[in-house]
Amino acid sequence: MDEYLKKNFEVDHKHPSEETLMRWRSAVSIFVKNPRRRFRMVADLAKRQAAKQKRLKFQEIRVALYVQKAALHFIKAGHRREHKVSEETREAGFGIDPDELASVAGAHDSELLKYHGGVDGIAGKVAVSLNDGVREKDVPARQKVYGCNKYVEKPQRGFFTFVWEALHDLTLIILMVCAAVSIGVGIATEGWPKGMYDGLGIILSIFLVVIVTAVSDYKQSLQFRDLDREKKKIFVHVTRDGCRQKVSIYDLVVGDIVHLSIGDQVPTDGIFVSGYCLSIDESSLTGESDPVDVNQERPFLLAGTKVQDGSSKMLVTSVGMRTEWGKLMETLSEGGEDETPLQVKLNGVATIIGKIGLFFALLTFLVLTGRFVVEKAVHGDFSKWSSNDALKLLDFFATAVTIIVVAVPEGLPLAVTLSLAFAMKKLMNDKALVRHLSACETMGSATCICTDKTGTLTTNHMVVDKIWTSGSGTKVVKSYANANDLKSSISYDISGILLQSIFQNSSSEVVKGKDGKTNILGTPTESALMGFALALGGDFNTVRQESSIVKIEPFNSVKKKMSVLVELSTGGLRAFCKGASEIILGMCDKIIDANGESVKLSEMQIKEVSDIINSFASEALRTVCLAFKDVDTTSESIPAEGYTLIAVVGIKDPVRPGVKEAVQTCLAAGIVVRMVTGDNIYTAKAIARECGILTNDGLAIEGPDFRDKSPEEMKALCPKIQVMARSLPLDKHTLVTQLRKSGEVVAVTGDGTNDAPALHESDIGLAMGIAGTEVAKENADVIIMDDDFTTIVNVARWGRAVYINIQKFVQFQLTVNVVALILNFVSACITGSAPLTAVQLLWVNMIMDTLGALALATEPPNDGLMKRPPIGKGVNFITRTMWRNIIGQSIYQLVVLAVIQFAGKYLLRLSGPDANIVLNTFIFNTFVFCQVFNEINSREMEKLNVFRGMFSSWVFIGVMVATVVFQIIIVEFLGTFASTVPLSWQLWLLSILIGAVSMIVSVLLKYIPVESGKQDKDHDGYVALPSGPDLA
Repeated sequence: MDEYLKKNFEVDHKHPSEETLMRWRSAVSIFVKNPRRRFRMVADLAKRQAAKQKRLKFQEIRVALYVQKAALHFIKAGHRREHKVSEETREAGFGIDPDELASVAGAHDSELLKYHGGVDGIAGKVAVSLNDGVREKDVPARQKVYGCNKYVEKPQRGFFTFVWEALHDLTLIILMVCAAVSIGVGIATEGWPKGMYDGLGIILSIFLVVIVTAVSDYKQSLQFRDLDREKKKIFVHVTRDGCRQKVSIYDLVVGDIVHLSIGDQVPTDGIFVSGYCLSIDESSLTGESDPVDVNQERPFLLAGTKVQDGSSKMLVTSVGMRTEWGKLMETLSEGGEDETPLQVKLNGVATIIGKIGLFFALLTFLVLTGRFVVEKAVHGDFSKWSSNDALKLLDFFATAVTIIVVAVPEGLPLAVTLSLAFAMKKLMNDKALVRHLSACETMGSATCICTDKTGTLTTNHMVVDKIWTSGSGTKVVKSYANANDLKSSISYDISGILLQSIFQNSSSEVVKGKDGKTNILGTPTESALMGFALALGGDFNTVRQESSIVKIEPFNSVKKKMSVLVELSTGGLRAFCKGASEIILGMCDKIIDANGESVKLSEMQIKEVSDIINSFASEALRTVCLAFKDVDTTSESIPAEGYTLIAVVGIKDPVRPGVKEAVQTCLAAGIVVRMVTGDNIYTAKAIARECGILTNDGLAIEGPDFRDKSPEEMKALCPKIQVMARSLPLDKHTLVTQLRKSGEVVAVTGDGTNDAPALHESDIGLAMGIAGTEVAKENADVIIMDDDFTTIVNVARWGRAVYINIQKFVQFQLTVNVVALILNFVSACITGSAPLTAVQLLWVNMIMDTLGALALATEPPNDGLMKRPPIGKGVNFITRTMWRNIIGQSIYQLVVLAVIQFAGKYLLRLSGPDANIVLNTFIFNTFVFCQVFNEINSREMEKLNVFRGMFSSWVFIGVMVATVVFQIIIVEFLGTFASTVPLSWQLWLLSILIGAVSMIVSVLLKYIPVESGKQDKDHDGYVALPSGPDLA
């Protein structure tokens, strides 16, 4: 079985090839009872290919449009028609119609923009101030005229759609036909209403199966709908009513002033208002990979494109389906999401069991029919056929079809979806948004987590803790009682240039909120510096007005610095630079002394500053250097050297509570945690030790040293690395690639645009929900909504729970399959009749399929899951432990049921005309209770205490209670339809006791060794059977 599964049903958990997807589809195509239901959560490759072709065609049209516009600009100039404004638009107070406004950015029509007076003219016609933005009270009017920023979506499927899908099961359709024939023949031979009972019983059972299946599938769809809504929650900064605030992209209206920065996705079509170094990736619309520079000369921005560099303000000109992105959105979701490896593997298991079930069903029908024909021949009745004989043959056929219903475990692959949907819903409540189904599953196999430091291991709430300046020395900020004391401790001559360097060289903004309070908007590092400058008594707006910005080089993770060139009010140009301390120090040849004068930076001073930097870093502080340089007025480029050092700042970012315990949990679970950060190596090592990541024999390395290694050296080095400092995004990508080549299953965290390649390359990409850019989130598999490392550990815990839960369900279902198949077949061969009727088998099928999946596949994780090694790649899904339990329980149930079948009348002292039906009812009842207790056994495949956590799982308890209650109803009250009779209390008690004995059998089975040593070696997902107190 395992070789067959590996050959035909092995797919990569991320970016599987189309060849492997087609291979497993062709392998299961014959043995699927209900393709519409089975393949609902499987990618439609034909639709996906068609969608891809649509996108390519759209991109070709976009490129052709740009070329055409460039060629026709001169021809159209002077021949532009007069644009009329509709009455509705004019009455609302606007001076340009929606379609005409949409064509400005959508068609890159610079002539039309010029015709309307440029960005200022457009702003006037949509009645908005470029400084104050839209007035909140005007939003409804704008939505009425220009539309909402929402796209056309596929209508959600209702409950009856799932009922209709469940009715497409081929075996159920055949059974319905059999039931209809049975009713017709039965009424003709036995009269009304007796003749209709058998057929009506099958129809009612089918109805129950369909309704329960549809309810389960519908609830899953609601869970996925909630997840989809959560995925689409994107917020952007806008200026409204003169205040900068966050709003959902779906609340944007024409006229909004949107603030864009690196990593953002442009939420609407719009026009560039102001900004610096704005570089846009338009590949999603045009297919062109080269970024496009957007500025006053080329001011058009399109929805769906991404900010690759720089920052800007944008005036929204069209929203929703009037944007180019809106027109394309309808095709983006076509084809669905790739199926997960576990779904594919269980499709394989279902196919194998289906083949076996089909063989047994056919054999059972042939044996029953053969015996019946032979008996007629022996009694000389071969030439005499009645309607009762036809009913009997029909009953044999219905029994054989029902065996197929039971034998083909259609619910196996769907149980994975159910378990994943349940886990994803729980994780969403725990601040983890799973974007791709396979990620939740794959996280259970993770052997390594490469994590960022800032915001993930630390709180990301930064404050300036220490500052060093020449002459004043090191100042501990928190040791000063108030701002005046702090201000007086720093030389007046230094504080002026220090405030200039912070206020001028910053992408942060100081704004007034609606409540009148001062708020700082920006990255945590810049906010910490800004907060410190304000505490020194600085005035952001006053300092900014003293000069005008000429050029900005925004911070990014490659350069590790930010620079700005400003024109001073007194004349002349000045450059400010801040960033990674050793990089900025290397750019300086002067230093500010205690008198505020620039003096030459000596070797001794360089060593002193380096020691200060290292001492700050050793205290787990992020070190930032500030510097400036007066520039010749003839140059407008930002210099790369010759700066004057102003100060060294130490910023504190405390470790998150619970991180150390979470790291220890990972280590106990066989997951290695590696910290990859852009910080100084001393800062990185200090934080890593505090978190428990860096051990005495662990390796901490800097990015430049790592990059200098040869591939062979990297291969030997990577498993030992625990900390990588001063790393570039490329270093993270290289580390991930090397670890994956060595067989590791790697999870990677990232928040920046440059982290996208590493997130894409990793087995599981984890983007930060708070600090993460939209580009990082788009390339991630899971979004950590609270940026907390402990949430990542929780994802790993649920990933393991999904895998183990599916194993429990498979163990339970295979046991039912084996017993039902063999019992009916052997009984048919020996007695000429099957002890379990079609109605009874349909009920058993529902217990083991839908209800069994609900009970076992939704079990919450327990702490023991994180004390096992990860589930290795390519291991056998059905383990030796599972086979031991399946075979052991099957043997027990078959022996007991065989004894009852062949000696039951004697042992139970049954006699009289109803002895056979009482015995068959007792067999059915006992068989069901064996499954009820075996479902409890399946909760723990190795440990003895199967009740641990059971009463806290309300789903499991609910399924158990519902199964028992409905079993009582079937036996005691629905005998006419289910071919049962009410049982005495003694027989009920005996049925329950026989079922309960399976729990004792389970305990005995768990003492049978199954080569646990080899399992440990193979990373089978299980540890050796514990002993002593752990056994329970």
